[in-house]
Amino acid sequence: MKIAMVGSGYVGLVSGACFADFGHDVVCIDKDSSKVERLRDGIMPIYEPGLASLVENNARAGRLSFTTDLAEGIKDAGAIFIAVGTPSRRGDGHADLSFVYAVAKEIGESLANDAVVVTKSTVPVGTGDEVERILSESPAIMQRGLKASVVSNPEFLREGAAIGDFKRPDRIVIGAEDEFGREVMREVYRPLFLNESPILFTGRRTSELIKYAANAFLATKITFINEIADLCEKVGANVQDVARGIGMDNRIGAKFLHAGPGYGGSCFPKDTLALLKTAEDFESPVRIVEAVVKANDSRKRAMGRKVVDALGGHDAARGKRVAMLGLTFKPNTDDMRDSPAIAVAQTLSDAGVEIAAYDPEGMEIAAPLMPDVAMKDNPYAAIEGADAIVIVTEWDAFRALDFNRVKQLAKAPVLVDLRNIYNPEDLRQAGFHYTGVGRD
Repeated sequence: MKIAMVGSGYVGLVSGACFADFGHDVVCIDKDSSKVERLRDGIMPIYEPGLASLVENNARAGRLSFTTDLAEGIKDAGAIFIAVGTPSRRGDGHADLSFVYAVAKEIGESLANDAVVVTKSTVPVGTGDEVERILSESPAIMQRGLKASVVSNPEFLREGAAIGDFKRPDRIVIGAEDEFGREVMREVYRPLFLNESPILFTGRRTSELIKYAANAFLATKITFINEIADLCEKVGANVQDVARGIGMDNRIGAKFLHAGPGYGGSCFPKDTLALLKTAEDFESPVRIVEAVVKANDSRKRAMGRKVVDALGGHDAARGKRVAMLGLTFKPNTDDMRDSPAIAVAQTLSDAGVEIAAYDPEGMEIAAPLMPDVAMKDNPYAAIEGADAIVIVTEWDAFRALDFNRVKQLAKAPVLVDLRNIYNPEDLRQAGFHYTGVGRD
């Protein structure tokens, strides 16, 4: 089947490349001509493990191509995916759907054959209804008597593990209102039938809500264990053991129970806000999610204050230097959106602390967001002369630091481990003043 993917950002590019790897003929469409040219040259706009080779192999095989011409790109396509951005709208937190609706309008003007139009972007409940209205009122579609079924197919990709998530999904959710839409989507995902990937067919609005509910629940788990970590520090308990103890319960599960500096990234912050706005619009408050958003926002600054305390308090911290290891919101990505590192750095700067930082992939994007932070070429360059070292992102590159070298380079042997990747006793025996999260 020919598939058109409108939008070549994170979701569109990963999805398009994976569909091509399944054997579909995929055209990725993007209005950014420079991005399209770079993709044709094999230059990725994002860092995602394995993506560059996947794109290169399928482009060479003729199954994956890139264009700026939407009309040409969707020609003869059986499924047209909308995978453009839906950022939080300034002021009210609602998802900005202007890109989605603009694409729907352009599809309506250019469609030349029956097709299924699929919202892959994360969109609030009811967006598919509006896309359907836009298409149904298109003069071109009406004149040609074409069928354009609108389907919701949310993505559940984790940055840093997106290709594996796409090819071996926990589930595939498809929200369709007619048999034509369901039939085409079965063909789109037929290659995954061999893996027995569970496919859940629902109504379109249900599918749209599943995405938001899933992300809000995961954000809640993260925030819950972070608050338990704070309690552990007060009562002398170990949050990692607490997490293991509750995670062994199959009703709870072990994932997303790692205490740290709070969630960030492209999904959880904007999706929880969008869910709150939807709940407000329908006068059906989701108070747990409200508390999660508030707690996570304050969490990031609190982690900055934890570092200040490790420096001896606000007055003692002024003029001192901190080495920040890790800037992206999680490892194996260059995504800086809502990264806890931004708030931690701001808190330190407000306290008069100088900052040197290193991140394996995120520094180019981080630099304009953190103009007062000196970016270094490696972790040891950042550590040199530091009064404290803070691990913000749990990159593998930070899991086996040479602490003899660290002690020689740093001004003071102080380590604040916001991801709990080190054993406190090992560090203390090595002569470090160690501070973790939710444990002694």
